[in-house]
Amino acid sequence: MNKMNIVDVDLNLLKVFEALHDEASASRAALRLGITQSAVSAALRRLRNLYDDPLFVRTGRGLAPTLRANQLKPLIGEAMNKCRQSLTLLDPHASNYTGRAVTLGLSDDFEIAYGQRLIAEVRSQAPGLRLIFRQTHSQIVANALIERSIDLAITAGGFNERMLSRQVLAEGDYRCLVDAHSLMPGQDSLSVEEFVEREQILVSSGGFIGIVDEALATLGRTRRISASTTHFAALSYLLQGTAAIATIPSHAAEAVSRATGLAMLPCPLTLPGYPIELGWRTVAQVDTAVLRVREAIAGCFAKER
Repeated sequence: MNKMNIVDVDLNLLKVFEALHDEASASRAALRLGITQSAVSAALRRLRNLYDDPLFVRTGRGLAPTLRANQLKPLIGEAMNKCRQSLTLLDPHASNYTGRAVTLGLSDDFEIAYGQRLIAEVRSQAPGLRLIFRQTHSQIVANALIERSIDLAITAGGFNERMLSRQVLAEGDYRCLVDAHSLMPGQDSLSVEEFVEREQILVSSGGFIGIVDEALATLGRTRRISASTTHFAALSYLLQGTAAIATIPSHAAEAVSRATGLAMLPCPLTLPGYPIELGWRTVAQVDTAVLRVREAIAGCFAKER
């Protein structure tokens, strides 16, 4: 095991480590850093010697991090962010974020409904900053934030860990999506009877039971689920040309309906609302790039009210 003091370490190696972990490719890391691929390869050799580990191993899809590299990533990422924060002290009102990125965890219903507006809002508030959308949901979001694989998250809850902060953005509810050709002319609603007679497409991370099933159970009814999917983006392909129904959050239903022509109808069941929340790590000094994105997200949702 190498025993080294920080005075012996070229801290530029940490930039290379961060780029390699994010990009999973020496050539892409080189492009990102504005250096040659051979320089990245040389830095990787020095990093391997420094940490006494291969760190990144070649696979058919690029470079995969080892266990040690994944353990180092949040530590090195935090150190790099502290350096970036220190530079903002030179100009706390700097408005150019070229080269910076903020990773936002969210499920694809929020990405479909708000992604384009978020990009525009961030472009206005933090020119040059790149948004990275990463799939998450309320059951795994806390760990993703704590482990620093994401910087911020929009979910229906999941921010109960002590080290996390949250802000309620809106209250969500549900609508039904259905192929308009399966409805009677002028039909703009469904009875409970027609609802349970039709086949259903369930969107769920688990794939078996949803909030609709719980509501139907209180009425002594059940529904027929023909298929489950984890992605809202698949619904237009699964519903078109069928009589099936999908009951999904209203923000996603509105966006999918606008884009595909699927009919959006009120849900005939009484379903509880839910809070749409923004979550982040609680830290003493917030990275200004993350703060700008938080403000952009809050602004997007405020315009919806």
